[in-house]
Amino acid sequence: MKLSKLNIWRGIAAGLMVWGPSIALAQETPALDSGDTAWMLTATALVLFMTIPGLSLFYAGMVRSKNALSVMMQCFAITCLMTVLWALYGYSLAFDDGGSMQKWIGGFGKLFMNGVNVDTLSGSIPESVFAIFQMTFAIITPALMVGAFAERMKFSAMLLFMGMWLTVVYAPVAHWVWGGGWLGELGVLDFAGGTVVHINAGIAGLVAAIVLGKRRGYPQTAMPPHSLVLTLVGAAMLWVGWFGFNAGSELAADGTAGMAMVVTQIATAGAALMWMFLEWVRHGKPSALGIASGAVGGLVAITPASGFVGPMGALIIGILAGLGCYLASVKLKRVLGYDDSLDVFGVHAIGGIIGAILTGVFVDAALGGSGLAEGVSIGAQVVKQFAGVIATIVYDVILTLILLKIIDALIGLRVTPDQETEGLDIVLHDERGYNW
Repeated sequence: MKLSKLNIWRGIAAGLMVWGPSIALAQETPALDSGDTAWMLTATALVLFMTIPGLSLFYAGMVRSKNALSVMMQCFAITCLMTVLWALYGYSLAFDDGGSMQKWIGGFGKLFMNGVNVDTLSGSIPESVFAIFQMTFAIITPALMVGAFAERMKFSAMLLFMGMWLTVVYAPVAHWVWGGGWLGELGVLDFAGGTVVHINAGIAGLVAAIVLGKRRGYPQTAMPPHSLVLTLVGAAMLWVGWFGFNAGSELAADGTAGMAMVVTQIATAGAALMWMFLEWVRHGKPSALGIASGAVGGLVAITPASGFVGPMGALIIGILAGLGCYLASVKLKRVLGYDDSLDVFGVHAIGGIIGAILTGVFVDAALGGSGLAEGVSIGAQVVKQFAGVIATIVYDVILTLILLKIIDALIGLRVTPDQETEGLDIVLHDERGYNW
């Protein structure tokens, strides 16, 4: 009887030795999570909603009525162009294994969405959902630049520039941070795109604004927004859509996504109030444009930090972003004399830089964050964040400038003075935003 029992236990042990690795492997095999998938489908739609109609209306309201349709047309066309280019090669360059070039750029294994099938997974969600979620980021990043050179760039030049910029600037930087590249390996934290999206777009927008030159009559001629109602509606859509932007970047419906939503709301409100009160003190009255601009600055600043910081860290980031973006958009632009039409640099580049650097501070668990990597101090993390910011700025400036000079030599960047005076709606599209 004892021998029989001994043989049984020996058999069980042998079975575990044989089947144990298979059981463990089965447990580690990625499995589709319907809850995560449902959330990511929603988040993807929210981020697309940010560009059309959110950003389109936000920008359209801030330009003169004769250019309102042209701005919306640019955002719409960019959405279409980036979608096609992302499917053809953008996704592969950003997220495929680059082999020997892995640290710098993705490979060609996913050209034409090769291998992205119904059953392929990225973590707990379909790879198709991950790919289109990332596509919405590739759409809004170049669209943000439209505000910097609004009212003066040729539509044809804009399309050519955006396509080239996605290829040689956005895709490589996205790979550096999110696709297994060198900034990710360095330990740079960018949860939802402070570096990849906002610093990238803000710096490129500034370069474009400087290369094209000032709008005809700026700054002597007043160029007030033609419809702040449209701008506020657009800002509200951006605010709502941003929950998909930030909370969706967790790629799962979990506690981190929930906290990302909380801190996004808090930082946005703090920045909006900060900008509003600064303007109130300076001019004696609070403005709708000011509170909307502050809200967007807060959304930008919390983007890199949203998965790493706690509520009070988010509030401080928001308040400092409201201050920094206000000073850059109102003071710095006036001192340096550049014509960034809709303050893309002041809001997105400055807000992104503030958020990126402060992420390295408020990620610390002692300050309510998710915690620093083992053996990394706040100072060391801030240095890493600063390195990511500088690398992005330098690369972006050089490549953007080269692209603009090439396009200017080929087809010209800017409309003629007479066309600019008449307005881009009728000159470029033979249509009007308003038939008054």
